[in-house]
Amino acid sequence: MDSKLLDILACPLCKSPLQWHREQECLVCRADRLAFPVRDGIPVMLEDEARVLNSDDPLLAD
Repeated sequence: MDSKLLDILACPLCKSPLQWHREQECLVCRADRLAFPVRDGIPVMLEDEARVLNSDDPLLAD
């Protein structure tokens, strides 16, 4: 994921910054506990496509 793109991307719901998780190929919003998929290098920033994360999900850990 391009670092310049990461700098400008934000959660479409709450506008919080997103964290890139390379192994799972997703962008995580910690505030909303959502994981947005990245397909073929393109972030899919749709609420319907996001996966809801449980509070104990490792993607939410620091």
